[in-house]
Amino acid sequence: MPTRHSAPADHAGHEHEHEHEHEHEHEREREHGASHEHAARDQMGHSGHDRMGHGGHSGHGDHAAQFRDRFWWSLVLAVPVVIFSQMFGHILGYQLTFSGAAWVSPVLGTVIFVYGGYPFFTGAVSELRTRKPGMMTLIAMAILVAFVASWATVIKPSLELDFWWELALLIAIMLLGHWLEMRALGAASGALDALAALLPDTAELVRGEDIVEIPLGEIAEGDIVLVRSGRRVPADGTVIDGQAEVDESMITGESRTVTRGVGAQVVAGTVATDTAIRVQITAVGENTALAGIRRLVDEAQRSSSRAQALADRAAALLFYFAAGAGLITFVVWMLLGDPTDAIARTVTVLVIACPHALGLAIPLVISISTERAAKAGVLVKNRLALERMRTIDIVLFDKTGTLTRGEPAVSRTITAGIDKAEALQLAAAVEASSEHPLAQAIVRAADEHGTTARPAATAFRSRTARGVEATVNGALIRVGGPRLLQETGVVAPESISGPAAEAAAQGATVLYLLRGEDALAAFALQDEIRPESDAAIRALHERGVKVAMITGDTADVANSVGRQLGIDEVFAEVLPADKDSKVSELQHRGLKVAMVGDGVNDAPALARADVGIAIGAGTDVAIESAGVVLASSDPRAVLSVIELSRASYRKMIQNLVWATGYNIIAVPLAAGVLAPIGFVLSPAVGAILMSVSTIVVALNAQLLRRIRLAPESLAPVR
Repeated sequence: MPTRHSAPADHAGHEHEHEHEHEHEHEREREHGASHEHAARDQMGHSGHDRMGHGGHSGHGDHAAQFRDRFWWSLVLAVPVVIFSQMFGHILGYQLTFSGAAWVSPVLGTVIFVYGGYPFFTGAVSELRTRKPGMMTLIAMAILVAFVASWATVIKPSLELDFWWELALLIAIMLLGHWLEMRALGAASGALDALAALLPDTAELVRGEDIVEIPLGEIAEGDIVLVRSGRRVPADGTVIDGQAEVDESMITGESRTVTRGVGAQVVAGTVATDTAIRVQITAVGENTALAGIRRLVDEAQRSSSRAQALADRAAALLFYFAAGAGLITFVVWMLLGDPTDAIARTVTVLVIACPHALGLAIPLVISISTERAAKAGVLVKNRLALERMRTIDIVLFDKTGTLTRGEPAVSRTITAGIDKAEALQLAAAVEASSEHPLAQAIVRAADEHGTTARPAATAFRSRTARGVEATVNGALIRVGGPRLLQETGVVAPESISGPAAEAAAQGATVLYLLRGEDALAAFALQDEIRPESDAAIRALHERGVKVAMITGDTADVANSVGRQLGIDEVFAEVLPADKDSKVSELQHRGLKVAMVGDGVNDAPALARADVGIAIGAGTDVAIESAGVVLASSDPRAVLSVIELSRASYRKMIQNLVWATGYNIIAVPLAAGVLAPIGFVLSPAVGAILMSVSTIVVALNAQLLRRIRLAPESLAPVR
């Protein structure tokens, strides 16, 4: 794809001859929106992939809806199991003695064991196949032991190993934890669908004098297609007829349209904004630039999906701890010559070793932090992204649409012999009839400086790549770029040309205002920096986080923005595929990188970064490729993510320490290490203490609701 140039773009007016066709095509695009994805997949050669969601448990493949349904049914069945449990009744001092009461807990407990425990057994099998026992194996072991011991007690009551109520609550709580956990995860595969949706479902093929509409998948290299005003380019190609202002923001992320004439390359998914062009196709399917970006997104997402959750690592350690403790307990008590106590102690150890608290330690924090984030305008799609945000060394911002507003604004008005307000009103009188983004920027500036009335304009005329003109107060008024001066032979006075050249050198687009043969003013237009950007970068520096910026603009433009904002490192003139490589370059330096962007070209970099953060006003692809989405375009929301990450990580560690610490103490007691002095932790007391542990973890997670995440409070604008 051609490199963008930052030389001031000549101003082109909006042509009206295809206005009706433009509206018709947009309506047709809306009608066929549902079929875009299918046609685009054919065009891009997209094939589906079975991918494990971020942070999913190894191989168990259960969806959030499955855990939700199994949780609610298991919870309903658990209520009578607990009420009719002999152990629970003994603890509270009551006994239900009517006919058949003794079978309520065993029957319903067995149903819960089979129905509610199924996901944990399938997960355990997958973990054991990969020789990576974790949470699923730990849960499966505990409920299996509790189930067998409870049925053994039904057959032989003297064993006193009635764990039906503990079994039922353990399964229900673990299902709740996994449901909360999986509900908080974001699926990454939607990015590929969003990429596909950028392409039209049909193309207009030129055959001699005829134009035939064909399905997108039938386009071949060498075909000539007509791209009307407002339509997307169906495949990569070369312009062979016509000239148009092309909106490449969906690919480059840059808001300024670029002129594409005969011989210029155009990319699938970009839009011809003003006039129709004819394009000879040079690449289709997997060879297009859009498909290349899709491959980068896919590759990056795959590479980031292998990380394991913190709770899984803790569960793996607990599994070996519990298995070892259970084996030692059984051997020691057997050597002491008491088989009944050996079985009772071992079962108690294995059941207590699977803490409810550990199953909820991480999911509860994730659920509450996700809720808190949403209220602060932050959507957490990937729990691991939130966990990693606390470790970030550098935040890499895309310039356009992120640190800047993504639309031109008049940054300076230079006049000679005329008041600035009057110059703006004269220019706005002409530009009011144009739809060009630069024209609208001048109109907005005139409205903001509305100290004089805007005169009426007649005989409006747009001159492609040169500017616009109209008659105002009986005089010919023209507005355009440097080419307008060259064509008319008008020489701007030094008081205008000097400052205008200086503004152009800093990356501004310069438009001149001519009245007859006189140059009255020049307007410097630049992408406006968001007032929140300075506050965001200052606050990041205060937290010890470096800031970098990446853009497709030239070094002059990029460095100008970088100096104004105090950015540590600037990457300029970066092509779409290179944004991904720049993230890798920073990572190879040993830095943990958070990438913030909003364009299609940002998608691979967002997926590659340690944390991808998409601006909510950006494209679907950028949003789907990111682990975190900011609902607003306020860059200060990045600070909310950092604060939430640090706070939630503290809670995760505190909960894990409590949950695992309880086990380290309770398991030896359950094993009978203090039996020589007469103290043995009974199964009933162990189960109660386990429930207390769960309550402590839940209350501790609730403290996350007290943290302040509002961007304006974290980084007020000066």
